[in-house]
Amino acid sequence: MTTGGRPAGGPAAGFPLARPRRLRRTPALRRLVSDVRLHPADLILPAFVKEGVSEPVPVSSMPGVVQHTRDSLRKAAAEAAEAGVGGIILFGVPAEKDARGSAADDPDGIVQLAIADLVSEVGGSMVVMADLCLDEYTDHGHCGLLTETGDVDNDATLERYASIAVAQARAGVEVVAPSGMMDGQVGAIRAALDGAGYPDLPILAYSAKYASAFYGPFREAAECAPQFGDRAGYQQDPARSAAEALREVALDLAEGADAVMVKPALAYLDVLRAVADAVDVPVAAYQVSGEYAMVEAAAANGWVDRDRIINETLTAIHRAGADLILTYWATEVAQKLRRA
Repeated sequence: MTTGGRPAGGPAAGFPLARPRRLRRTPALRRLVSDVRLHPADLILPAFVKEGVSEPVPVSSMPGVVQHTRDSLRKAAAEAAEAGVGGIILFGVPAEKDARGSAADDPDGIVQLAIADLVSEVGGSMVVMADLCLDEYTDHGHCGLLTETGDVDNDATLERYASIAVAQARAGVEVVAPSGMMDGQVGAIRAALDGAGYPDLPILAYSAKYASAFYGPFREAAECAPQFGDRAGYQQDPARSAAEALREVALDLAEGADAVMVKPALAYLDVLRAVADAVDVPVAAYQVSGEYAMVEAAAANGWVDRDRIINETLTAIHRAGADLILTYWATEVAQKLRRA
């Protein structure tokens, strides 16, 4: 004779009293007790806009991602805004590059024009952001100006970043996001913005950005692979503990950052958790191109359930402490969340 599926009497009677599986039994129960919930407004869509193209150019290593024309970018932004995506961040691909990255702060440069387009198209319904760096604009592919010996000149680069920030502000950008990992970049940008009459423009600092192999597909999309060497001299070493990331975050906050970022996301969830626990400002994480490409490639081969793994990775990033997530799936995921 059994009671409740167990033999009556005996040492197992009434045991175990605690049964965590009770709250996992049905989809409705799982939804009811979930305490990590993605929302469309948590998502930021990275977008590439290329000068001089008449139609979107597919990025071969990132299926579904394109280098936009100005017109196709406006349409993509409108679709994202309609889905409830919280923001869009722009990366520009100019027609001409030089050693100074002159197109980066040209008032008629591709990103400045695209910023104005998007503020007109979706301003007020989503936040228009711009990446602030030089690698997309320099002919050598590094994130700053070079010395005669080929090293990145940190302090000379700060002057360029300051000029780019003001150019983006004049174009109407709503958040600037410096990603070059130069020492003092946030302070230089804050001073330039304040001096130019933009004291209220927020800075989302790429504070903990690692010298990662996960950026490969991005370098195709932004056409910014270094022509020599690598970026390990200024981006963080993956072999360092989270203590270095926390130092970088503290420096950026002291210089005036309004929010901070960890990049990449999945391989650095420990760093993300440490940063989220240490600060009281919004924390962003970038689900980068390599993370995206690996999932798309595995899904195309039938090796993983694409929809489930996208949701699982984004949930993991959010659970680890990200308030904001930059992801190339932002619009798709936001649409699904709104239908759920």
